[in-house]
Amino acid sequence: MSGFWLFFLLSFLGLWLLGMAYIAWCFATRRGAIPAGPLPSPLPRVSILIAARDEAATLPRCLASLRALSYPTDLLEILVGDDASTDSTAAVAQAAMRGFSGSFRIIPIADTLGAAQGKANVLAHLARHATTDFFFITDADISLPTTWITALLAHAAPGVGTVTGVTAVHGPRLFHRLQGIDWLLSLSMVQTVSDLGRPVTAMGNNMLVTRTAYEATGGYEALPFSVTEDFTLFRAVLARGYGFRQIFSPEARADSLPILTWPALMKQRRRWLRGVESLPLRLRLELLFFSGFWPALFGLAWVAGPSEALGMWGVKVLVQGALAYFAHRRAGLRLPWQLLPAFELYTVAMTISLIGFRVFGGAVVWKGRRYN
Repeated sequence: MSGFWLFFLLSFLGLWLLGMAYIAWCFATRRGAIPAGPLPSPLPRVSILIAARDEAATLPRCLASLRALSYPTDLLEILVGDDASTDSTAAVAQAAMRGFSGSFRIIPIADTLGAAQGKANVLAHLARHATTDFFFITDADISLPTTWITALLAHAAPGVGTVTGVTAVHGPRLFHRLQGIDWLLSLSMVQTVSDLGRPVTAMGNNMLVTRTAYEATGGYEALPFSVTEDFTLFRAVLARGYGFRQIFSPEARADSLPILTWPALMKQRRRWLRGVESLPLRLRLELLFFSGFWPALFGLAWVAGPSEALGMWGVKVLVQGALAYFAHRRAGLRLPWQLLPAFELYTVAMTISLIGFRVFGGAVVWKGRRYN
């Protein structure tokens, strides 16, 4: 029996390493990537939608980056939805945008539209107030590059409903920097699958959706409620026959503040897992396969001993490190190689924690609200 398990575990880990190597090769060579097209002429007016709930500490950074955009100010419409904040979110936003020559409004969110809740409800309200044909959606804890609008707009070809940029995480502490590696590794895998023509998801903190595509879905108020509202909208737009684009470049890179504590990070990942459950079966099986490395490695250590397991682990660090290197370089960043050993421990803890969530379940708590 031990011979069977040894063969099975070695086969699984070998396929895992080959799969990761293939992803790294596809990503490095940009296989299937669609180049940017020309910008519309004349440049269109665009709407920037931000849902904010108790974001007084983070919103000024986001708004400062929007004021620095290299896009004509008179073509910008910035809408902030104040979602029943208990702090000074509205006052801080007003102060941050004082003197802005473009269009800026704070929309108090006091009621619910249709089936929408939480962030989806805020965005549903903001979309009704928007007066342009392009909705750029981001979050209050995000800082955008000056090229953000033009980078996404250059991919909004006829028939394309959503355009998604890449998001990086920055922070001074080790925990923050490990999150940064985690994000870019995960998004490089999403990018590879998307470039091969298989849609996965969109990023609700760095996303363009056209008005025609959004309205074709009926808007957030007509969509089934989900704590992963960006994924729900993305799938609904695809179902209406629209195309999609994923962009992995410094010009389209949003920089996010990190999650500060492990419990808060687990709450975020619990919310994301709800979206994973809605993915097509093939993608869910592939994600399950790639999440099985650590259980298989521990099994190999039990069956064959630590030396074989350490060898497999070493190859994994090299292959995954290559993908992380290309992901950072393509995003305009430098990979902190010295953190890769610590990142391995981080992924072990993440795997164990997420397995615990799947076993014991529990409600999603986000922005002080509980979603069952």
